[in-house]
Amino acid sequence: MTETQFLAPAVQPDDDELERSLRPRRLDEFVGQERVKEQLAIALEATRTRGEALDHLLLIGPPGLGKTSLAHIVREELGVALRSAAGPALERKGDVAAILTALSERDILFIDEIHRINRAVEEILYPALEDFRLDIIVGQGPAARTLTLDLPPFTLVGATTRTGLLTSPLRDRFGLTFRLEHYEPPELARIVRRSARILEVEIEDEAADEIAGRSRGTPRIANRILRRVRDVAEVRHQGAITTPIAREALDLMEVDARGLERIDRALLRAVVEKFDGGPVGLSTLAVALGEETDTIEDVYEPYLLQLGFLQRTPRGRIVTKLGREHVGAAAADDGPNSLF
Repeated sequence: MTETQFLAPAVQPDDDELERSLRPRRLDEFVGQERVKEQLAIALEATRTRGEALDHLLLIGPPGLGKTSLAHIVREELGVALRSAAGPALERKGDVAAILTALSERDILFIDEIHRINRAVEEILYPALEDFRLDIIVGQGPAARTLTLDLPPFTLVGATTRTGLLTSPLRDRFGLTFRLEHYEPPELARIVRRSARILEVEIEDEAADEIAGRSRGTPRIANRILRRVRDVAEVRHQGAITTPIAREALDLMEVDARGLERIDRALLRAVVEKFDGGPVGLSTLAVALGEETDTIEDVYEPYLLQLGFLQRTPRGRIVTKLGREHVGAAAADDGPNSLF
């Protein structure tokens, strides 16, 4: 497995169980996102008091910030069942109908990547979300008739990284909409220390700070780095994670002080050294790096844009002054074995 795969947002199948073990189970265990937690706590308490289903909830934000964790926390706080589905997997109306009719009162249906749901499937969600009914067309042509099934009040929790791709009719049916932001290093350090306790590994506070500072503001990445640092500590040392061990592991993974990986630095260098800093078109950049355009746009660019190292312009990508300075510093650190 390459370093890029290790730090990429997608969860590997063999990491699923460990990812779940590190997730907070109650709202007071969830670190960060204080404004979201405050508003959600009020909504949950009001819902419990009235004995009703929670309003439909839309969670927006980049991968790895805790959208799935919040969906499971809502289930735990309300003491109800949760059914999960991925938006791209809901291809037929019958798939959604089967899930909806299996829900009990106040249950939660969690749909990840809800912006990728099939439009035909989305349309049968409208009456389900608004009136708790399911309209099924039986037969074809002039003989067709609509069969209406009543559904128990339930809560749809949708998670999306691309809110702009949601249709207005679907977006407007969510009573609660929360946007999750990237985390500050002190918050990530708290998450690292909590995860270390769960993993039963000893870690110095400064080592937790070091990991947090290189985690791109994302808890999922912080936890993955922690697991790889733990591996180095167990294999090469005595098991406890000290600051020098954390730095040794991070250097081994080629994650620099700003959280950039080797491919991130290669992207910046390609624009600076091959295209004089830009502008360069996305497709041209993809060919130069040997990557897919979607991968560059969705995986690598967001963090570079967040740091102010890269700009998207109508004419193409441009490396900023900050990006050029980082490329120069990284080149000195990488030495003659760098990609460019």
